[in-house]
Amino acid sequence: MEHDPLRKSMKRREVQGGIRFVTFSTYQRKQLLIRPGVADEFVTAMSKARMEMGYKLYAWVIMPEHVHMMLLPPESVALSRILTSIKVRVAKRVMQARQRMDDAILHDIVDVNCRTRFWQYGGGFDRNVRTDEELAKEIRYIHRNPIERGLVTRPEDWRWSSVGWWMGKRMGEVECDELKGSGGAWQLWKGYM
Repeated sequence: MEHDPLRKSMKRREVQGGIRFVTFSTYQRKQLLIRPGVADEFVTAMSKARMEMGYKLYAWVIMPEHVHMMLLPPESVALSRILTSIKVRVAKRVMQARQRMDDAILHDIVDVNCRTRFWQYGGGFDRNVRTDEELAKEIRYIHRNPIERGLVTRPEDWRWSSVGWWMGKRMGEVECDELKGSGGAWQLWKGYM
């Protein structure tokens, strides 16, 4: 089945000023993001879209076949526009490189219309984060995802996430935005347990 009917019936509810927990996957959950150069391309696209659109980025992780992001779109920019910008940049760059190499994976990521796809159909999964407790819990989830999948034994060993930034390392990291207000999620941050 090419399209999940539930994906088509779900509607994104934009809440102005609301932090969003976003997940989206590669086509048929193929491990298209596993190569370091591809993950680096995603980091570049995420950073460029952030500079252009001004969204706040609180946490992120790139897994072999999906991405999690915790972000706050500016009032003038829809979440879908941010995600489209990132996804299109990554897909174009990676697919062009793979076509030049005549990569065999290209035969595995062709849809029913004979088009090569990098990302899964639909906008992915997203929801509004309503409390500081929920925010702290989801940031821990994002950073622990590589451990849960058996990719590393410590979150800081996974190169493609914001965990280093949250642990206070600031060299070579994609800078995250600090949470404003009472300190909420920052004060609730207890590491990974």
